[in-house]
Amino acid sequence: MAKIALVLLLFSLGMAMQLVLCTNGEPKELDEWIQKLNQAKLKVSRLNFYYQDTHSGKNPSAVAVAEASTTNKSPTSFGLVNIFDNPLTEGPEPTSKLEELELLMAMNFVFTTGKFNGSSLTILGRNAVFHPIREMPIVGGTGAFRLARGFVTAKTPVLNFTSGML
Repeated sequence: MAKIALVLLLFSLGMAMQLVLCTNGEPKELDEWIQKLNQAKLKVSRLNFYYQDTHSGKNPSAVAVAEASTTNKSPTSFGLVNIFDNPLTEGPEPTSKLEELELLMAMNFVFTTGKFNGSSLTILGRNAVFHPIREMPIVGGTGAFRLARGFVTAKTPVLNFTSGML
């Protein structure tokens, strides 16, 4: 874990240091700083896939887990909370090729001492847990890492389902 943190820190420093030009947060200086950002040309990708959403039957992929006392009377189902694990497929048939098992990784690394005290990095994305090395995006940060972007790699050295050790 320490190696992952060190790699994340070093990579993020390189990415974030270029972005941190104004840190005192005064509105005028912040506006000027944002105006100076280099805007890269966006790449457009077109994707076609099917999201298999099943609410009934023997094995539903979406189920209601909570609702307000007024949910059934609401035209918008206000207060309804659903949990879902819907397969993503290449074609409209539920039997077409499925994507592999993956988890959503949502983490904040908050620095509480040293040079980056009070700053944070946010990681949010796909964690393909059975791959030997995974890549997850850095989607932002605060303080010294304001507007950070990049990626972090993760590797699980030990995976024991019996003991739960990772």
